[in-house]
Amino acid sequence: MSDRLTERVAALDWNSIGESLDANGYAKLPALLNPSECVEIIGTYGEEGRFRSTVNMARYRFGIGEYKYYGAPLPDLLQQLRESLYPELAETANRWLKQLGQEPVYPASLNDFLAQCHSEEQIRSTPLILKYEAGGYNCLHQDLYGKVFFPFQVVFALNQRGEDYTGGEFLLVEQRPRAQSRGHVIPLEQGEGLVFPTSHRPVQGTRGYYKTTLRHGVSTVHSGTRYSLGIIFHDAK
Repeated sequence: MSDRLTERVAALDWNSIGESLDANGYAKLPALLNPSECVEIIGTYGEEGRFRSTVNMARYRFGIGEYKYYGAPLPDLLQQLRESLYPELAETANRWLKQLGQEPVYPASLNDFLAQCHSEEQIRSTPLILKYEAGGYNCLHQDLYGKVFFPFQVVFALNQRGEDYTGGEFLLVEQRPRAQSRGHVIPLEQGEGLVFPTSHRPVQGTRGYYKTTLRHGVSTVHSGTRYSLGIIFHDAK
């Protein structure tokens, strides 16, 4: 495996990832981050100068836990992930728009997409690190920070399920029109990632494609401390 994250991302089976996104609404990624990189990212949590904002989730009734938004410039590992994951996901994003009868709007490079965000005064960086201790959880939600948003985001597990913590599974719930919601419980091992929709996805029906709405969260952590990394591609207003 290459030492550079950008080359690891390029080596992924993007055809299979796209097929999983189409079929299931999400796609798991193999361990792109090695244990030392995970430890490095967790280590930034105490470096207050790296962050533009800290959110106590209980204060806003988002759940129980804490997360911090990295300030710009991002740490190198995060910047590599954000820049290298975006182009392949943009292809799927544009294909989804076509399925819903819309014109493609997502440019091929992250910088060009961020220019769209900045034109709408969305200039604050959004990648974040999340920390949950025993009893912590994250309510179902969507990460929409302005008029412009990218339809995918990626979460990475930074420590080891079953060793560093128990519980704390990733939750993805899909609201289908005129039907009950469908839930997914998705465990992640250290370094693994998950691509999932920010807001909605197209689903094939008898009369063509229709939209379903998705929200995500984290189930209750039973013991230990759970860290994760969120890569959001749009900036915030």
